[in-house]
Amino acid sequence: MGSVAGAFLKMLFLLSTHNWSRAEAGNSYDCDDPLVSALPQVAFSSSSELSSSHGPGFARLNRRDGAGGWSPLVSNKYQWLQIDLGERMEITSVATQGGYGSSNWVTSYLLMFSDSGRNWKQYRQEDSMWGFSGNANADSVVYYRLQPSIKARFLRFIPLEWNPKGRIGMRIEVFGCAYRSEVVDLDGKSSLLYRFDQKSLSPIKDIISLKFKTMQSDGILLHRAGPSGDHITLELRRGKLFLLINSGDAKLPSTDAPINLTLGSLLDDQHWHSVLIQRLGKQVNFTVDEHRHRFHAQGEFNYLDLDYEISFGGIPAPEKSVSFQYKNFHGCLENLYYNGVDIIGLAKQQKPQIITTGNVSFSCSQPQWVPLTFLSSRSYLALPASPREEEISASFQFRTWNKAGLLLFSELQLVSGGLLLLLSDGKLKLNLLRQGKLPSDITAGAGLNDGQWHSISLSAKRNHLSVVVDGHVTTASPWLGPEQIYSGGTYYFGGCPDKSFGSKCTSPVGGFQGCMRLISISKEMVDLISVQQGSLGNFSDLQIDSCGISDRCLPNYCEHGGACSQSWSVFHCNCTNTGYTGATCHTSIYEQSCEAYKHKGNTSGFYYIDSDGSGPLGPSLLYCNMTETAWTIIQHNGSDLTRVRNTDPENPHTGVFEYVASMEQLQATINRAEHCEQELAYYCKKSRLVNQEDGTPLSWWVGRTNETQTYWGGSSPDPQKCACGLEGSCTDAHYFCNCDADRSEWTNDTGFLSYKEHLPVTKIVITDTGRPHSEAAYQLGPLLCRGDRSFWNSASFNTEASYLHFPTFHGELSADVSFFFKTTALSGVFLENLGITDFIRIELRSPTTVTFSFDVGNGPLEISVQSPTHFNDNQWHHVRVERNMKEASIQVDQLSPKTQAAPADGHVLLQLNSQLFVGGTATRQRGFLGCIRSLQLNGMALDLEERAMVTPGVQPGCRGHCGSYGKLCRNGGKCREKPSGFFCDCSSSAYTGPFCSHEISAYFGSGSSVIYNFQENYSLSKNSSSHAASFHGDMKLSREMIKFSFRTTRAPSLLLYMSSFYKEYLSVIIAKNGSLQIRYKLNRYQEPDVVNFDFKSMADGQLHHIKINREEGVVFVEIDENIRRQVHLASGTEFSAVKSLVLGRISEHSDVDQETALAGAQGFMGCLSAVQLSHVAPLKAALHPSHPAPVTITGHVTESSCVAPAGTDATSRERTHSFADHSGTKDDREPLTNAIKSDSAVIGGLIAVVIFILLCITAIAIRIYQQKRLYKRNEAKRSENVESAEAVLKSELNIQNAVNENQKEYFF
Repeated sequence: MGSVAGAFLKMLFLLSTHNWSRAEAGNSYDCDDPLVSALPQVAFSSSSELSSSHGPGFARLNRRDGAGGWSPLVSNKYQWLQIDLGERMEITSVATQGGYGSSNWVTSYLLMFSDSGRNWKQYRQEDSMWGFSGNANADSVVYYRLQPSIKARFLRFIPLEWNPKGRIGMRIEVFGCAYRSEVVDLDGKSSLLYRFDQKSLSPIKDIISLKFKTMQSDGILLHRAGPSGDHITLELRRGKLFLLINSGDAKLPSTDAPINLTLGSLLDDQHWHSVLIQRLGKQVNFTVDEHRHRFHAQGEFNYLDLDYEISFGGIPAPEKSVSFQYKNFHGCLENLYYNGVDIIGLAKQQKPQIITTGNVSFSCSQPQWVPLTFLSSRSYLALPASPREEEISASFQFRTWNKAGLLLFSELQLVSGGLLLLLSDGKLKLNLLRQGKLPSDITAGAGLNDGQWHSISLSAKRNHLSVVVDGHVTTASPWLGPEQIYSGGTYYFGGCPDKSFGSKCTSPVGGFQGCMRLISISKEMVDLISVQQGSLGNFSDLQIDSCGISDRCLPNYCEHGGACSQSWSVFHCNCTNTGYTGATCHTSIYEQSCEAYKHKGNTSGFYYIDSDGSGPLGPSLLYCNMTETAWTIIQHNGSDLTRVRNTDPENPHTGVFEYVASMEQLQATINRAEHCEQELAYYCKKSRLVNQEDGTPLSWWVGRTNETQTYWGGSSPDPQKCACGLEGSCTDAHYFCNCDADRSEWTNDTGFLSYKEHLPVTKIVITDTGRPHSEAAYQLGPLLCRGDRSFWNSASFNTEASYLHFPTFHGELSADVSFFFKTTALSGVFLENLGITDFIRIELRSPTTVTFSFDVGNGPLEISVQSPTHFNDNQWHHVRVERNMKEASIQVDQLSPKTQAAPADGHVLLQLNSQLFVGGTATRQRGFLGCIRSLQLNGMALDLEERAMVTPGVQPGCRGHCGSYGKLCRNGGKCREKPSGFFCDCSSSAYTGPFCSHEISAYFGSGSSVIYNFQENYSLSKNSSSHAASFHGDMKLSREMIKFSFRTTRAPSLLLYMSSFYKEYLSVIIAKNGSLQIRYKLNRYQEPDVVNFDFKSMADGQLHHIKINREEGVVFVEIDENIRRQVHLASGTEFSAVKSLVLGRISEHSDVDQETALAGAQGFMGCLSAVQLSHVAPLKAALHPSHPAPVTITGHVTESSCVAPAGTDATSRERTHSFADHSGTKDDREPLTNAIKSDSAVIGGLIAVVIFILLCITAIAIRIYQQKRLYKRNEAKRSENVESAEAVLKSELNIQNAVNENQKEYFF
C-alpha cells in the first residue's frame, strides 16, 4: 500500500511541476516578434554621437537611414547605445550589425538591462560571465538566443572591442513579446494574509511561485505555521534565501530536524529574482533563478500540521509565537501564486480571502540610487571638494569580496600629508599622515569583504578624528599638535590616478574592486549621473549606474566539500581535510584500489580507498592484504557468532549488518574487483531453511540489491540450494541443504558467497527455531574482494589507422583523464573528442613531449610536459590531465606538472558531441602505436579489452609489465609475467612476500642449529640437478655472495659455517672479545685467512648486517652498510666439493681452527635473519619449505623478527594471516569457531578397540549409554555456567563430534 501511495504522490508531483513549467514558459511561447523596428526616435539614446547622422535613432537593424547606424563621438569603452521598449517586455534574442557600408563594427559587447533606466544589470550567458561576440564586418547579422530570457523595459549595448581600422558602429534588433504581470509593493511594515478553504488544500502538497526585488538584505517573504510548531518559512537573510520547513512533533526522531535549504546570493540588488517551491510529502524542490536544490526528507515527514492561512511579506499576527527573529520584507513581489491561486490578483480585487496589513500598493517603486562598479585595481573616481574647509567629511556605502583596497584619499592643505581610508585584511583602517609626526590610526569593523553593503562615515575636524562603520563609532586619540588642517581640493575614491596627472594620492594596498553608492561629500550627495556625463569630476575604468558584483561561489564549483572563498575576480577552493586536491578539489589523493597501492610498493595495512577516483563518492578506510594478488577486506558490525532461538514466521529474527563503507562505496569497490566473496556460516539443529511442504523459505538473506536470496553455503544463485545440493553431498540425499534434513544434532550449510551482484550480505532472517530443541546460529565474515579489473585493462594498437571508439565524454565543468601507455613510436594521438568548436586531445607530440590540447570556446590552448628522457622506451608511463573552471593541468610520471590558468570571465563549458576516439583520431591519421592501459575519465574506467575484441587492428591486453614493475621485486626476487600483471618469484631469495621484501628471521635457542646439506657424499652429487648440486661435483666454487643479519649478546658465537669434503671451510664467528672474524680456509694444508673487525663488540644486542662477497682470492666485506674492507686470501682461491652450511652449533667433529671450534661448540643464541648464500636461503628452506629440502633443525629454532620485538611481530603476522587465510576449506561438520580439536575421538577409538576385543556387543551398549549420560550432564552444566554463545556452541559441537566418531568406530 505504501509503495502505491508513494507512486501516486510522485505522479502528482511530476504533474504539478509540469503545469508550473508550462505556465512559466507561456510567455516564451512564440515570443520572437521584433521589438525595435517600430519604436519612435525618442526611444533611442546613447552616450554620444559622432554627428547628427550617426545618432542612436539610426541604429535599427538593416536600415540605411542617416549614416547607416550609430557611432559615438569617441570610440572607447565608456560608450553605450540604449533603447526604451516603453514597458517591461520579455526579450528572447538580440541581433547586431555594423554601420552600413563602413568599416565601423563592434566585435564584442556587453548587454545590460533595467526596469527604470537606472541600476543596470549585466546579462550573463549560461556558461560564462563574458560578453557577446559581435560582428566581423559591417553588414552580416549576428543573432544570440537569450537563455534565460530577459524581462525588462530598457536595454543598453556597451561596446567592448571594435574593428581596429574603424570605429564603433552598431545597428540592432531585439526580439520578444509582451510581458504581463501582477505586482505588489511592500514597505517593510505591510504584508498580505491569505486564508483558504481547508477542503481545497492537501496537507502534503504545496507549490509556491513568485518573483521579488529589493534593496534590503533581510526580510520574510512567506510564512505558514501551525498550532504545534510546524511551519514553512521563506526568508531573505544577508542577501540569501533560506527555506525553513519544520515539523514541530517532539516524538519524531532527530533525523526530522528542520529542513534548512539555502540558495541564491546578492539578491538585494534591486533586480527581479524568481522563486519556486514544490513540496510533495518528503520531496522538496527549491529553485531560485537558475539554481535548484532537491531535498528528500528522512523519516515521517509526509504530513505538516499547518493552519489554513499563509502570509506574504511578514508575519501579521503578533499573537502567534514565532521562535526566531525576523524583519518584514521591503520591496516588490510579482506573479505570486500559491497552489495555482493568484494572490496579488485577489488582493487587487479586495477579495475577502486576502487581509492586507499596512501600506500596500500595486505598482513597484524604483529607487533612484546610482551605484558604481570599480572594475579593476586601476579604477578611481576623483571628485572636487571646497578647498581649505576646516572639516573633512565623507560618507558612502560599499560592497566587495576583496580583503584590501583604497577606499578614499584626501590630500591635506597647509600640512604635508593626507587622509587615507582603506581596507586591510577585511578591516577598515583610517590613517592620518603628516610629515614629521607619528600617524594617527583607527581600525574599525571586521569581515567587511563579505559581499554585503557596508556604510562608512568619516569625520576629521581640529583634534577630532572618527569613523562610523555600520552605525558603530570609532574615535582616534587627540592629534598631536595645535595646528589646524584644511581639506585639499580633491577626494579620490577607490584608487589613485597615474602619477603623470600630478596627483599626490597614494595607496599602500592598491586599488579597490567592488561597488559604491550613496557617496556624500561635506554632507552633500554627489550626482553620479553628472559624473557619467563628464560634467563633474573624472574617473577611470568605472561602470556607472551598475553594481557588477557577482558571487563566484554560487554555484560552488569546489568539489567534494571543498570550501569556496573569493576575491573580486577569482574564487579559491580550500581542500583541507577533504581527501582531494587541485584547483577545485577534483583529484583524489588516494588510490582507487588495493591493487593500485600494491603496485606502488605498499605492504599490507589500512589504506583509504577512493573507488571512483574523482567521482562523487568519498574515500573509505579499508584493509589491504598484499599477497600475490591484493585483497580488500571490508569489515562490518556483526562478525561474532549469533545464536537464535524461539522464532517463527510471525516473530522472526533479523540480523542487520552495517559496513565500514557506504553501500555506494561498496558497490564501486565490488564493481572494480575481479572477484568478491563473503563467507556465511549457518549452523542448525532442528532448524530448516525451506518448508518442504510448500517450498516457502524459512530463512533467507538479503544483499545490496535488497532482494531475498535463498541459496546458501557457496552455492550458485539457484534458489533454495546449498553447496552440498549441487555437489550431491548433503547429509540426507532427499534434500538440497544439510539443514533441511531437520535433524536433532548440529549440522551446517557453510561456504563462500561469490555472486558479486548480490554482495555484500546486509541482512539475515531466521524463522524456524520455535519448536522444542530447535536452534540456529550464524556468522558472517568480512567482504573480501580481489584484484582490480580496471588497473590491468589494456589494449594494443597495431596500426596507425586503428582506434577504439566510446560514447561522448561529458566533462563540461570538470574533466580528468588518466591512463598508462608504453610505445616505441615517435608520436601518436592517445585520445581525442570533438565538438562543434570545442575539443580535447592528448598526444605524444615527440619522443620527449606529451601534449594536452583543448578548446572550450576561448580559442585553442595546449600545455606540454617535456622529459629529459624518451617516453618511447617501451616502459609504462602514467599520464593525468585535468581541466576545470580555474585551470588545466598535465602530469606525466613524477615529472613536474604543467598548468595553464583559465582566462578570466571566459567560456567554461566543455561541449563535445563526437564519439571519444582512443588510440587514434576521427581522420584515422596520427594514430598511436603501442599499448594503453587503465584508461579512466572522471574516475570511470573504460573497458578497452571488451571493445578491442571486436575492433580490427586492436588486440585486447598487453604484455611486458616486468620492464616497468620489475624493480618492485627486491632482494633477488625475479619478476614473472601474468596475463594481467606480474608477480615476484621469491624462490631464490631469502625473503618472502608479494615483493620479496619480508625477511625470514629465526630465534636460535641454546645448542640449536640449522644445517643445510648440499650433499651426503661426493659421489651422489654428480648427477644431481638441485640448487645444492651446483655448488659441488666436478665444479670448483671460485666465488660466493653471503648476506645475513644477526642480533646477539653472547660471545663467543658461531654465526655461519660452510664446510667441504676436503676439510676446507668458511666460518663467521664472534670471538671472545666480541670482535667479528671471518675465517677462510681454502687449502687444507695451510692456516686459515682471518679477517678481523675489532672496532666494537658485535655482541651488543643490536641488529648488524653482514655482506661477504668473494671473487677467487679477493674478499670484500661490508658491515652495517658503512664499514667496508677488501682483503686478499693467501690460503687459496677455490672451494672444492662443498658439503654443508651450518647456522648455530656445530654438532659433528670437524677439523677446524681453535677459535672456530670454540665458537662452534658454543653455537649461537639470538636472532638470525635473511641468510643467503648465493641462491640458497637456508632459513627460508627450514621455516618456509616450498618443496623437500635437505635441511636439518636441531634444538629450539622458531620464526621471529630481528627488527621488532617478537610479541609485536607475532601479533602483526597473526593479523595478516587471519586476513589472508580466507579461502581455506572448512570441515562441513565443524563451525569456524571450533578452533580446538577434540581428542575425544582418539580416546574413544582406543577404548572402542579394546572393548571390541574383550566384549564387543556388551561394550558397545555400555559405551553408548555412558556417552549419552555424559552429553546430557555436560549440556546441563553448560547452560548453567557458560554465557558465551560461541563457547557453548563450540562445546556442544565438540561433544557431538566425539559421539559421532565413537559410533562410527563401533560400527566398524
